Amino acid sequence: MLLIWNRPGFTEELTERERTALFGEVDEIMKELTESGELIGGQALADPSQTRTIRLAGGHPEVIDGPFMESKEQFAGYLAVDCDSPQRAAEIAARWPDVRFGGAMEVRPIMDEAGTEM
Repeated sequence: MLLIWNRPGFTEELTERERTALFGEVDEIMKELTESGELIGGQALADPSQTRTIRLAGGHPEVIDGPFMESKEQFAGYLAVDCDSPQRAAEIAARWPDVRFGGAMEVRPIMDEAGTEM
């Protein structure tokens, strides 16, 4: 799983040309992964203002508006890929254009049904 982290609204800071180039790079990577059969799925997430976080408060679950993370980056979306190696997944993540604009990509294996990865 490739987890996409970036600053909410960073694309509004880009020029139209930069935005077009960024989205073009994303399209190229997605096309390549589709053609190679490595893409399983993926999705962008809605703006963090739509987030609800559930935490235990006073012994009971409490719903709070927002992610309230101690970070400038927010979880923005994910790609699920089926790669031959963790190195290949890291190679794909390193090419993701958000990284150049202060974002990050987190590469994590997906646990299989047996849960032996724990």
